[in-house]
Amino acid sequence: MRALACPASLKGVLTADAAAAALAEGLRRGGAEADELPVADGGEGTADALFRARGGAWRRAVVPDAFGRAHEARWLALPDGTAVVEAAEAVPLDPARLDPMRASSRGLGELIAATGSPAALLVGLGGTATVDGGAGLREVLDALPSPTRVACDSLVPLPDAARLYAPQKGATPEQVEELAARLAGMDELASFAGLPGAGAAGGLGAALAALGAELVPGAALVLDTSGFDPTGYDLVVTGEGKVDRTTATGKAPGEVARRCREARVRCAVFGGIVAEPLEGVETIALSGDPARAREDLVELGRRLAR
Repeated sequence: MRALACPASLKGVLTADAAAAALAEGLRRGGAEADELPVADGGEGTADALFRARGGAWRRAVVPDAFGRAHEARWLALPDGTAVVEAAEAVPLDPARLDPMRASSRGLGELIAATGSPAALLVGLGGTATVDGGAGLREVLDALPSPTRVACDSLVPLPDAARLYAPQKGATPEQVEELAARLAGMDELASFAGLPGAGAAGGLGAALAALGAELVPGAALVLDTSGFDPTGYDLVVTGEGKVDRTTATGKAPGEVARRCREARVRCAVFGGIVAEPLEGVETIALSGDPARAREDLVELGRRLAR
């Protein structure tokens, strides 16, 4: 059996690289030939995937996180002069502090500003603590420094952002309604609210579109740049920390599964937690214990190979 291990990250538990290595170890223990291709979709790991594919140099800047605490964030300077900035580097989702009513995207604005004036800018959206419609970012930026594309991990419009993603960031049902009302009341975003990706990262897609950026599907961009091709494999294994209804709305595992269906290649999708199986593919729940994540993936790979 030839198998491809191409998971996204398990946020706060395993990077995509570590998850791919664990899966591949298990697949090989089960007797398969296994290749590794960690994937991303605009969220955590996007810059790492582009660095593996295209090279470049890492740069660092000190910016505030979603709650104003200073921390060091990376950005990537690609060989062609493009600067790659991840929102998840600037204002990451921290399970130890979930408060979307107060979380600000200002740190992303500061990280973009720290890139100077690159030839082009690529901003990855996903994995943030925020549902502020880019209000914090717009405190720092009234214009983008360069022609900008935005790799969105979700292709939902702005009106759906609070309902779909605020609960993951700690919002109660009442807070979801309040956040949705806040986003709906941002008149400056109204013309961009219906764009696919406008709701990514709590409305940061709409905010960046309002500044002139082009929104693009992040998973497709990363998979195309990384050279993802399921043909020639008997099995492709992908997944993320939680598989739910949002997995099919632009997330990397959903795009991997879609391309495998088109190529008629068997695909298995794992989730540390499976809230809603992904339609049309094997969906496998791990133990749900973060401390066992690596062990779970090794065992999953071994079982699938056999």
